[in-house]
Amino acid sequence: MAKLSINHTVEGLGEYLRDQRRQAQLSLRQLAEQANVSNPYLSQIERGLRRPSAEVLQQIAKALRISAESLYVRAGILDADDSGARMVEDAIALDPRLTERQKSVLLEIYRSFTGSDTSSSEELSEAIQAVNTEEA
Repeated sequence: MAKLSINHTVEGLGEYLRDQRRQAQLSLRQLAEQANVSNPYLSQIERGLRRPSAEVLQQIAKALRISAESLYVRAGILDADDSGARMVEDAIALDPRLTERQKSVLLEIYRSFTGSDTSSSEELSEAIQAVNTEEA
């Protein structure tokens, strides 16, 4: 029964990755190159034949510009409850339409509503600056 659940998780992950790749308007070959994985391996992941490691998921997430945590949840590596807040913060941090000030204010508001610990604000600010530096 557990094997069936794992297979279903891997297939769901593959479908999700394929959808994200298409939304990013990338070919399988382009994504494989950007994620530094082989084309056949990425194809197997998308078809639900292989379960990628956390490291490979992180590389794919970076190439697709999506949250690695969201891929970890879909792959069954993380529980959804553990990563929900982080995914929201990542989405805010990575939104290119927002200014630094807007990102900061949105994060403060979000954290005030959720009661999140704000001690990681410096770490998040550094991440936001790094993302903006890469885009420039």
